[in-house]
Amino acid sequence: MEQSLGLVKFISWSSLAFILLINLFLSIFLSNYGRQEVLSKQKEFARLLAENLNHQIYQRFTLPTVLGFGRVELQQPAQYEQLEKVITSTIHSFHVMELRIYDFDKRISYATEKDLIGQTGYTGEAVVEALDNGKSDFQVLSRTGALGGILDFTPQPGAVILRTIYPLRTERPMSSGAPAGVIMGVLEITQDITEDYQKVVNFQRIIILSAVASSLALYMALSVIMRRAGRINAQRIQEREMLERELQQQEKLAGMGRVVAGIAHEIRNPLGIIRSSAELLLKKAEKTGDPTSRILAAIFEESKRLSKTVGDFLDYARPKTPRQEDVDLALILDQVLAFLESKCEEHGVAVIRDYAKGMVIRGDKDLLYRAVYNIVGNALDAMVMAPAQNGPPDGHRLEIRLTADPNGVLLAIADTGPGFDPSHKDKAPDPFFTTKDTGTGLGLAIVKNILESHNATLTLDNAEGGGARVEMRFPAA
Repeated sequence: MEQSLGLVKFISWSSLAFILLINLFLSIFLSNYGRQEVLSKQKEFARLLAENLNHQIYQRFTLPTVLGFGRVELQQPAQYEQLEKVITSTIHSFHVMELRIYDFDKRISYATEKDLIGQTGYTGEAVVEALDNGKSDFQVLSRTGALGGILDFTPQPGAVILRTIYPLRTERPMSSGAPAGVIMGVLEITQDITEDYQKVVNFQRIIILSAVASSLALYMALSVIMRRAGRINAQRIQEREMLERELQQQEKLAGMGRVVAGIAHEIRNPLGIIRSSAELLLKKAEKTGDPTSRILAAIFEESKRLSKTVGDFLDYARPKTPRQEDVDLALILDQVLAFLESKCEEHGVAVIRDYAKGMVIRGDKDLLYRAVYNIVGNALDAMVMAPAQNGPPDGHRLEIRLTADPNGVLLAIADTGPGFDPSHKDKAPDPFFTTKDTGTGLGLAIVKNILESHNATLTLDNAEGGGARVEMRFPAA
């Protein structure tokens, strides 16, 4: 049973780990896919901004400057101010943090940060690639990283930026078939996309939390199912082991019963002759006053006791098939108590009767009488042998209750004796098990056989206030 519970725990924790891994993998895959889609859209917007800025610079600055001044020279304040006015009006409300224009000397010819104008050494591989081959590039830079972004619930502005490298070109006439325009420089646009990126992070959080919550829910459901299955499996294993033990016990007892029945049968006839002879001689000796009457009385009593023991052996080894007739249990109880009434009065045992006539079942009246007599007799013997101080102050009590319900009839017999020893309670109905010095250990075994032949059950327990409680449940007639 412990191995079964251990297996259930192992399967439960393994399933939790497996479900978590699968769900986390799916959540990471979906969240990354969503992040790539959002970043792809941001790059498209950045490309549109760069193209629009390229168009505005060429149409509103480059052409007018070349026509008016002959060439572009940003060192002239008028040209610089015109370019700055075009750029400022174009990038307005696009969260542009910084904008630079590099010339062919890899020098910063324009920057929103004035201190960088004229500086060199800021060009990266992407700027060089744009100058040489006209290739655009997009770079997403995060100060916290992917995991940090998920854990950062209050990101600062500029935590995630998108850097766009775009070649600045001249524009070709729409009607001409000329190739793409000539590269004039390189645009480097740095945008703050923290707000939009935070939406992606929130989406990732929702997916991960949903995955963890669903994993825990599945784990709880699976754990409940596995635990229930484990308990059922353990119960079935226990029932199977119990059934196997009972079968082995039945086989052993069946063999023992056959041997005992043969021996008892061989003993009964000679023992009957000894008993009847001893009884006859005892009567003659008592009439004549023969001093051997004491010895004859002992022989007669012992042969009578031995005859009862042999009878018990035969009754257990060869149980009688019960007749099927209507039997009123109340009448059987009255008959048993009438026979034991004198013994109850002699030992001061008060009998409490809680039953009424009309409790009818199907069975054999003689066998049922014997079963009830055996139980009541055992209860009286237990109270008689129990010291007076162990009983209630007003003397011992024997309570007999008979109740009926849709499932059948319940006969409960309770006494105020010492009760069943917890270590012996399960063994009490076993044949040849007894705690009495002169008992054969077949009394409860015979009662159990009689009840089983009537499709009834026997339950041995201790009463709440002390003493033994025996319940016999019979099916309804």
